[in-house]
Amino acid sequence: MLVNTAGNVSRLGIPKYEWWSEALHGISYTGPGVKFNNIVPHATSFPQPILTSASFNETLFETIGKVVSTEGRAMYNVGQAGLTYWSPNVNIYRDPRWGRGQETAGEDPTLSSKYGVAYVKGLQQRDDGKKDMLKVASCCKHYTAYDIDDWKGIQRYNFNAKVTQQDLDDTFNPPFKSCVLDGNVASVMCSYNQVNGKPTCGDYDLLAGVIRGQWKLNGYIVTDCDSLNEMYWAQHYTKTPEETAALSLNAGLDLNCGSWLGKYTQGAVNQGLVNESVIDRAVSNNFATLMRLGFFDGNPKNQIYGNLGPKDVCTEDHQELAREAARQGIVLLKNTAGSLPLSPKSIKSLAVIGPNANLAYTMVGSYEGSPCKYTTPLDGLGASVSTVYQQGCDIACATAQVDNAKKVAAAADAVVLVMGSDQTIERESKDRFNITLPGQQSLLVTEVASVSKGPVILVIMSGGGMDVKFAVDNPKVTSILWVGFPGEAGGAALADVVFGYYNPSGRLPMTWYPQSYVDKVDMTNMNMRADPKTGFPGRSYRFYKGPTVFNFGDGLSYTQYKHHLVKAPKFVSIPLEEGHACRSTKCKSIDAANEQGCNNLGFDIHLKVQNVGKMRGSHTVLLFTSPPSIHNAPQKHLLDFQKIHLTPQSEGVVKFNLDVCKHLSVVDEVGNRKVALGLHVLHIGDLKHSLTLRI
Repeated sequence: MLVNTAGNVSRLGIPKYEWWSEALHGISYTGPGVKFNNIVPHATSFPQPILTSASFNETLFETIGKVVSTEGRAMYNVGQAGLTYWSPNVNIYRDPRWGRGQETAGEDPTLSSKYGVAYVKGLQQRDDGKKDMLKVASCCKHYTAYDIDDWKGIQRYNFNAKVTQQDLDDTFNPPFKSCVLDGNVASVMCSYNQVNGKPTCGDYDLLAGVIRGQWKLNGYIVTDCDSLNEMYWAQHYTKTPEETAALSLNAGLDLNCGSWLGKYTQGAVNQGLVNESVIDRAVSNNFATLMRLGFFDGNPKNQIYGNLGPKDVCTEDHQELAREAARQGIVLLKNTAGSLPLSPKSIKSLAVIGPNANLAYTMVGSYEGSPCKYTTPLDGLGASVSTVYQQGCDIACATAQVDNAKKVAAAADAVVLVMGSDQTIERESKDRFNITLPGQQSLLVTEVASVSKGPVILVIMSGGGMDVKFAVDNPKVTSILWVGFPGEAGGAALADVVFGYYNPSGRLPMTWYPQSYVDKVDMTNMNMRADPKTGFPGRSYRFYKGPTVFNFGDGLSYTQYKHHLVKAPKFVSIPLEEGHACRSTKCKSIDAANEQGCNNLGFDIHLKVQNVGKMRGSHTVLLFTSPPSIHNAPQKHLLDFQKIHLTPQSEGVVKFNLDVCKHLSVVDEVGNRKVALGLHVLHIGDLKHSLTLRI
């Protein structure tokens, strides 16, 4: 009962159960809990989370979760899937080379937290309102400071992440904390790596201390798969297998993905290394989770969701949502006047070129299932206009077929180049060295653009950012779109944007760095904050001060929006009790956790948004602050975000409700949250508003 492939106990009528199922962006065949066969051959494949997060749409995040859990329940009812899904991945996309960045919601802790909470709620919350029961059980992973897979021979299995307490509490841990406190997630998975010399799955302070103690997890803690094996064999952290088992159980672990606890727990008990009461705790947490899922309630067909079956997987609505999610995430990064959107009526021939133009499998990324159906970029674009296709080269693009590509491009009214990467370039167990387009892809783009007579649209299909400065600077490349790994309907969504059936509103969830950044920065340096002494430039828009190709939050539209601040205070005062030290001496900050004056102290920001263009669209409103420069605070930090949909020449009001102690606080050097006194500058688009926080 301590391992993922849990055996049955016939004496008690307990059936066997496989804990390991995955649902990162749809029901996945990664993990033995899910089977695709003639009973259920396919499931809806949504975009990789990095693209979904670019929508900055919390409702969308939760709606996808709801659909995925419905398909999971439907498959469970016919014996094809489990009820415990080890998703989402809420790690921070710290370095552009990381192969698993595609699985995350990007580099920002606020966005990652909101994504994680919404997806967890979508997976877990039942329609009958029973808060203690679960539709399926979600799991936030990989706790914590995990974002190196295999870089220059340094592997995740024995990497020691040296992290400051400030970075841990300010960057790496907030999404996990939100998962537990706000999402009520049923599980947290500990990671392979060490943090400051201790394996996370054997660290009492991180597991029993923080997840169970401070955050009060209602659920189970699980290892990443074979973590205990790596702790013993790769990290040589423990002297015996039994000691490894005892260390993890005593640290607060409940379930082992792998067989280690099945083999060595009895020996650990015999040797007096672990008390039976600790095993009782672990089994209880695991069984309580199964109880909340209704696992012991008899025939699932007689329970809530018992009517679901194969007919409820890959429904028209679900497939349409996959297309809508991709549309909402796609980011327009460059658009010269007269380029996009293309008019299907005036384009007599469209050249579609590139290694990702007609590859279905690339679109679904990693942790994929078997999609309902595929629409490639070539399929999608070809549904509206007549197309001529040239692959140009494969994804590695060792030798580009430049002449053939130029021939079709020169004869066409417009060109769409679909370039980028795939799982051979960036994935789990494979980090990148270069963040440029692979091989001769950039040569192919430049050569094709040089002979084209109409618009040239560069489409980048990738998980990570790419240094495409050459294309940004080239006037012949008239538009650039980033489409992530857009899921089963990616080609249809791309066509919707290209032809203006849909107005793009996606924003980048991560910084796009130049190649010079990765040439200079060691991937194993976990620090977020810049260090002028060593020349370390920092990481993410919150701390990085150097040149970028594109910035976090970048994204264009086919229309124009104007912002006008309707309501925002210039001063906010914190009431302090008589005799407070900061009444008599000048303080730069006050403790956010212990101040009575902090409770329920809030204010509103009201913003009028006008669509002053000719096309209806959704607008993403990002609210940032630049706090006072104390405690090495971020230079800029995302507080909240909202979407507003506006028809041409209409306006609406977006309202943000801010909590002083939550939103205007920073994490100090030892991990404590402090309310920063002094000048805070709020940013919304090109608007800035100064607000002074005083006592």
